[in-house]
Amino acid sequence: MDKLRKYLLPALFLAFFLFGLNAFLESKPSSKNERVYKAVKEYSPFYIEKRFGGLEIMSKEDSSFKEKPNNMDFFKEFERLEREWGKRHLKLDNNTLLILDNSGKTKSTLTLNGRDEIDFVHNYYGIK
Repeated sequence: MDKLRKYLLPALFLAFFLFGLNAFLESKPSSKNERVYKAVKEYSPFYIEKRFGGLEIMSKEDSSFKEKPNNMDFFKEFERLEREWGKRHLKLDNNTLLILDNSGKTKSTLTLNGRDEIDFVHNYYGIK
C-alpha cells in the first residue's frame, strides 16, 4: 500500500497533463497555405469576431447568423463552415482557382503556384 501511495501523485499529474495535451492538440486549427487562404478569405462570408464573452463565428451575408461553439470545437466548426462554402463557391480549373459568387459567376481567379497549393485546395476545401 505504501508503494502505491508513493506513485499516486506523479501518476495523477501525468494523467492530467496527458489529457490537457490531448485536448490542446485536438482543438488546434489545421495548417493552411498562407497565400491561397488569405486570397480566398476575402470572399468567404465567415469571419471570427472576438467578444468579451469569447470568440464567435459571424457571417458577412446574414446578420442573424451567429455561432458560438465551445473552445474545444471552435476552429473545427469554423473550418467546417469554410469547407461547405468552398465546395459551393470554389472551382479548380487546371492551375487556376475560380472564386464564384452565389449565382455561380466568377468573382475572382487565383493562379496556383505549385503542387502544395493545389493539394491545400483539395485537402482544406475538399475540392476535387
